[in-house]
Amino acid sequence: MKNSFKTKNVVSSLKPLELLHMDLFGPSRTTSLGGNYYALVIVDDFSRFTWTLFLESKSDAFSSFEKLARRLQNTKNNAK
Repeated sequence: MKNSFKTKNVVSSLKPLELLHMDLFGPSRTTSLGGNYYALVIVDDFSRFTWTLFLESKSDAFSSFEKLARRLQNTKNNAK
């Protein structure tokens, strides 16, 4: 049985998207609504905002992260 990490009460980053925690997992027994067996979970350390990207294969992780990063950059640039 795995032990979970202790709760972290201090934020390690000073601004959003400065530090991201990622977990790539699969194949899972249950598919997503889109029929995918893999997922990439990304958590922003500052805001604790979480994104879950469902993937057809583990090799899709980097390209899916790139798309998310571009979308976030565009959102941030348009908000200025």
